[in-house]
Amino acid sequence: MAEPAIPAQPGKSLIAAKNLSKSFGAIDVLKNVSVSIDEGEVVCVVGPSGSGKTTLLRCFALLEQPTGGAVIMRGKTIAASGASTEVRQAAKRVRSDIGMVFQHFNLWPHFTVLQNIIEAPRRVKGIGRAEAEADAVKLLEKVGLADKRNEYPSRLSGGQQQRVAIARALAMRPSVMLFDEATSALDPELKHEVLLVMRDLAAEGMTMLVVTHEMGFARNVGSRVIFMDQGDIVEDSSPTSFFSAPKTDRAQRFLRQLQD
Repeated sequence: MAEPAIPAQPGKSLIAAKNLSKSFGAIDVLKNVSVSIDEGEVVCVVGPSGSGKTTLLRCFALLEQPTGGAVIMRGKTIAASGASTEVRQAAKRVRSDIGMVFQHFNLWPHFTVLQNIIEAPRRVKGIGRAEAEADAVKLLEKVGLADKRNEYPSRLSGGQQQRVAIARALAMRPSVMLFDEATSALDPELKHEVLLVMRDLAAEGMTMLVVTHEMGFARNVGSRVIFMDQGDIVEDSSPTSFFSAPKTDRAQRFLRQLQD
C-alpha cells in the first residue's frame, strides 16, 4: 500500500504563511498575511468575494508565487518571492503532500473514475498499478462511490464528480487538504454529499484549510474561522467566538448580510 501520511500531532504547526503578499499588476490581493495551521486543525476561511481567500489557498498549494513573504511547511520555506534553488527543491519535495480540491472538479474526461484516481500516484510516486488500484478502491468506498469505478465523469452527477476529486487528492496521501469552495457549484442535495465526506475527513484528523461559504460547516466542523477582507485577515478565532461575538464591525456586517 502507499505510504501513509505522518500522523497528525495536534498543536504542532504543519503549514504557515509568514508576511505573505501577492499582487497581480497594481492590484494587491494579499497584504502581509500571517497565519499558521496546526496538524489536525480544520481552518475555515470565510469572507466576501475578492477578499483574497482563494489566492491564499493557491499560495499554500504552490500554484501562485508570492510577491512577498513566504509559505513554510514543517519549518522549511517552500515558497517565497524570488525563490532560491533550495526553496524550489523544498517545494518539489512536499508538493505531493499538499492535496487540493477545486470549485470545479477538473477530472480527466477521457479517463474512468478509477483511472482518474490512480494516474498521479503511478506517475508521481511510482506506485505499481495493482497497489494504486487497491488504494483507489478503498478511497471510492470511503466517499461512497465504489460502484462507479468504471464510469466516466460525464455519467456522474456534480456531487459524485466532486467526491471523485476528493478521492483523487487523497490518493497521494497528503498531510494537508485544501478545499476551494468545493460545494459552490452544486445544488443543495449534492452539496450535502460532499460536506459529509469532508466532515468524515475532519473527524479522522485530516488537516484541512477550507475556503467556504458554508457557514454551517464552518460553525460545526471548523477548529478555527479566519475572516478575510480586502487581502487582510480581519479575524482569526474559534467558530463559537466568530459566530456569536465577532470582534470587528466588518465581520459583524458580513454575518448580518448572510442573515438578510
